[in-house]
Amino acid sequence: MCGICGFLYFDDNPVNPEWARRMSDVQKHRGPDESGVHTGPRIALAHRRLSIIDLSTGRQPLSNENHTVWITFNGEIYNFGELNRRLAANHTFRTRSDTETIVHLYEQYPDQFVSMLRGMFAFALWDEPQQTLILARDRVGKKPLYYYLDDRRLVFASEIKSILEHPDLDLAVDEQAVSDYLSLGYIPAPKSIYKKIRKVLPGHYLKITGRDVREVCYWDLKFCEESSLTETEWIERFLESFEEAVRIRLMSEVPLGAFLSGGLDSSAVVAMMSRIMSRPVQTATIGFEEGEFDESRYAREVADYLRTDHYVQRVSAEKIATIEKLAWHYDEPFSDSSALPTYYVSKVARDRVTVALSGDGGDENFVGYGRYAFTAAENRVRRMLPAAVRKFLFGPLGAIYPKMDWAPRFLRARTTFQGLACDSVEAHFDSVSVFRRGEKERVLSGDVAAALKGYSSLDLFRKYSGSAGTEDDLSRIQYVDIKTYLTDDILTKVDRASMAVSLEVRCPLLDHRVMELLARMPSSLKLRAATGKYLFKKAMEPFLPHETIYRSKMGFSIPLAEWFRNGIREYARELIVNETDPFLSRAGVKKLWEQHQSGLRDRSAQLWNVMMFRLWWKGRR
Repeated sequence: MCGICGFLYFDDNPVNPEWARRMSDVQKHRGPDESGVHTGPRIALAHRRLSIIDLSTGRQPLSNENHTVWITFNGEIYNFGELNRRLAANHTFRTRSDTETIVHLYEQYPDQFVSMLRGMFAFALWDEPQQTLILARDRVGKKPLYYYLDDRRLVFASEIKSILEHPDLDLAVDEQAVSDYLSLGYIPAPKSIYKKIRKVLPGHYLKITGRDVREVCYWDLKFCEESSLTETEWIERFLESFEEAVRIRLMSEVPLGAFLSGGLDSSAVVAMMSRIMSRPVQTATIGFEEGEFDESRYAREVADYLRTDHYVQRVSAEKIATIEKLAWHYDEPFSDSSALPTYYVSKVARDRVTVALSGDGGDENFVGYGRYAFTAAENRVRRMLPAAVRKFLFGPLGAIYPKMDWAPRFLRARTTFQGLACDSVEAHFDSVSVFRRGEKERVLSGDVAAALKGYSSLDLFRKYSGSAGTEDDLSRIQYVDIKTYLTDDILTKVDRASMAVSLEVRCPLLDHRVMELLARMPSSLKLRAATGKYLFKKAMEPFLPHETIYRSKMGFSIPLAEWFRNGIREYARELIVNETDPFLSRAGVKKLWEQHQSGLRDRSAQLWNVMMFRLWWKGRR
């Protein structure tokens, strides 16, 4: 992986190369091996390199033969060899890097070239004769790309902190983004925490010519069930596609391995790697002191079964120092607490490898989250009872039934009643929200509430649900999750946590051809009764132990509730109770703290959300 950045002026102001260097240097963790800057009239491109392929000649920014087209690129293009053979008749290649492939592909196919790439990527390409800048991002958003836009310039980078190095920016906070964050724990694209800094949407590119900025969608996932295949045929097709996706991600000139948690997704990836590779796979996992959060024993069982070269390290979390480090790396409020174990396992893996394959994407593709089964059950009730009847029956029950945070979900009748009283999109939104309906209003300041002018974060879920192109309830939820949670939580978490230690992570289950295949698979082969990942599990039976495949999902989490009462109590109290900001109600968040400390309510997720917001606010520029 790498870090990219640069800027384009809309007028003839002189370009200062030093600003590009400063923007690049703040991203050194993304690319510790090399750096480079290219400047020209109105344009600056900069690059930090983590060398993976073509170690000797792949330096960036890179140009075509006559230096009229330049690129700064972050990512991996897995089909670059195939594309190079296609381009060889008309272009001279000076390197063995996939970066040069993009330049020549643009020259040959300027309107189709992005859609021809297979991989994970974010890049800026400057066409000097056409005075055109293209900012492109991969299909599901594995690689980040931010941009600042006003009437004088466009500034872009892999991380917000790089953009902030450019002088004289308007950094007004986006109140809608604050509201989204409180609901979701992340800020969904295209927003960022700043009004004028945006994210290039996954599957899109921006084309900037003169002052004209045009957004182009080059890919979308279409759910359209193909019912003619048998279960056995689906297994065969999936395994063929999955194995190919793993194989093409094994290209590397530096040490390569895999994360191994002992769960199905990472174990399946390692099983495929073991089938393909002639040497033992290097695998890494972490162990926690708290037994209920420690999966290392399961990882060891899989490693022994697959005969991997396994590396496990028990971590005693340096809680406060790591929390502050991650707040710096994420640049904007981000409250998925599994960023901590993700950072630790990345750090452990980096001791031995530079590239690691992961199992990310299994839950989104195969309906693996427990909430999908609850949604399916609730939808059966929705189909039997009209909306007005459900609202009349379940609305009052949801309001008066006691809230039981401590109980298993199937006993939390209040949550179920509230979900049944509304439609499936709103119920899904509530099920993934940190602050649910009625709760967010109590922690927002009056000024922010007024500035929102009725804006609802739910509208984003309704938008994606409406554009999913399917009537299947589960497929619609999958589509919403892929457009929101996968991109802006899971992949953001993995990118920042891994790049903090200069580790490249590759995700075979998020190969777009695998995803397109699974989007055609009937939901009944993903969720069978209350069992998610049905066909995935059946497909992996010849390759993994039965207990690995069918063990209950554990998740990658930390003991937040206990941390707030013991491990980080005083540190968190200072940030949550004593610190202030213009966006959150001091009285509202203090009440959350007191409820949690009483032991009667588990407010740990909300407290973590507030604490990470306050850390961002405290460290902002």
